[in-house]
Amino acid sequence: MVKSDERLLAAGIYVLSLFFPVLAPLIIWLIKKDESSFIDYHGKEYFNFLISYAVYFFVSGILTIIIIGFVAMAILGVMLFVFTIIAAIKAYEGNEYRFPLIFRLIK
Repeated sequence: MVKSDERLLAAGIYVLSLFFPVLAPLIIWLIKKDESSFIDYHGKEYFNFLISYAVYFFVSGILTIIIIGFVAMAILGVMLFVFTIIAAIKAYEGNEYRFPLIFRLIK
């Protein structure tokens, strides 16, 4: 069973990422990753998500030359927001959430 403070901090990784995309989740993850495997899992999952979507946005930026990049960026923006909210809810419930369509570089 996952403790309530672990669930809150894991959900905090995602909620704070909406305002401070790198710094806040990184601080929480680095401080608590050795104490909690649950927070470690969500920290790794979030940073894999961040790296993957940065690559997707970069490619979409290049594709703006042929107009389709604007559509891709809009879709990615919505997906980024929705998946972050879903992950925050799942973390607060004490569940692990695997983001769809991401590269798992941090294991």
